[in-house]
Amino acid sequence: MKVIVCGAGQVGTTIARHLASEGAQVTVIDNDAEQIRRIDASYDVRGIVGHASYPGTLRQAGARDADMLIAVTRSDEVNMVACQVAYSLFKVKRRIARLRHAGYLAQDKSGLFAAEHLPIDVIISPEIEIAEGIARRLRTPGAFDMVPLANGLVELLGLHIEPSGSAVTGERVGDIVEGFDDDGMNVVAIVRNGACFVPDADDKLEPGDDVYIVAKHERVSDVMLAFGHAEKVGRRLVIVGAGNVGLHLARKIRRSAPAMDVKIIEQNRDRAEFVSQELGGGVIVLHGDALDRQLLEEAQAGLAETIVAITNDDETNIFTSVLAKQAGCKRAITLVNKRSYEALIPTLGIDAVVSPSAMTISTVLRHVRRGAISALYTLREDFGEVVEAEIDEGSRLLRLPLDQLGLPKGMKIGAVVRDGAVIFPQADFRFSVGDHVIALVTYSYLKLAEALFGAPNRPAA
Repeated sequence: MKVIVCGAGQVGTTIARHLASEGAQVTVIDNDAEQIRRIDASYDVRGIVGHASYPGTLRQAGARDADMLIAVTRSDEVNMVACQVAYSLFKVKRRIARLRHAGYLAQDKSGLFAAEHLPIDVIISPEIEIAEGIARRLRTPGAFDMVPLANGLVELLGLHIEPSGSAVTGERVGDIVEGFDDDGMNVVAIVRNGACFVPDADDKLEPGDDVYIVAKHERVSDVMLAFGHAEKVGRRLVIVGAGNVGLHLARKIRRSAPAMDVKIIEQNRDRAEFVSQELGGGVIVLHGDALDRQLLEEAQAGLAETIVAITNDDETNIFTSVLAKQAGCKRAITLVNKRSYEALIPTLGIDAVVSPSAMTISTVLRHVRRGAISALYTLREDFGEVVEAEIDEGSRLLRLPLDQLGLPKGMKIGAVVRDGAVIFPQADFRFSVGDHVIALVTYSYLKLAEALFGAPNRPAA
């Protein structure tokens, strides 16, 4: 499998690294020579310095023999033209592009990206993905992450273990799971002091842990209560930043929760006026600097259940969240691009962090990988993924009961969906052809997991 990645930023580099580790031949294009030098020195990929949309650059990158092109440069226009050139001149079979501008996305329904116009097979929109992810978190207060799986039958929850108020603190993972009568949830990963690991039954939960749980949709409330989270869905929300993410989020909330009191703070006057007109009278848009305490008071941030800080500036997002929490806001959801801030966030009282690059990477890989694995969600870029896979007739998981399969420590079966029923498998459980398995797999064991599920799962052709 030969893949060309256009763009050597954090997203492009991470995607290239993942695909190369799975055996793909990856070439990365970027016009930043220093970025390409780092890639050549650090990863088993080939780097090309040049403009990703130029035919000569794509030819040099091996587009004539490429199976896929993934365009994730910072420019929508470069990404679109790269896909067009790859299709028209080099017949590259599959083309994926990241597009940010709402104007391009709105035209998709009219067929702009059909093969006869701009041939893009998959469009990745980070702004829409982020808005959807935040909206899910707002529907599940108390969870710093929530992802529906198995067509909504199962949910992946990220929950923080508070220093006090949680009955599970100090309890064994095995005892916690058994407390649900083996029918409702499973603990698949724990983040402790910045390190993530797959727990076994004897591991105990500690104050400050972040825990990832696979739960039945109808048992989510019970799970959250057991982990000390009884937060109610908020009635007041402050959004800081009226960019594409803020606008998408406000529109979604107006549709799904019209009674919610939503206020938006935007520093750019023209943008504030535009968004105010777009949203109509149902949302109050305030113009000014969110770091101004007086403006935060005017927005009644201290009375809000949640503040969502999603400007283009990490520092503004972080400090606005801190100020709002100090004023009395119960919950802060903060967009952060720089991974160097990751270790600092928990000490500031920020409840949930949104990473645009992590969301984009998850979405791209979900469309790249095919075969046994049908869906995935990246927990952390350096740790692993929650995958959803279907068992086929060639799967090694069919041979023996679960406790005799010798699954690696870096893989944990979270749940199985069989004929529409959710099962949390015990030691004597036997898999059947057609089972949909939800599992946590660390990157070091991803290839082995794919082999266990069935036919080798290579990137799509």
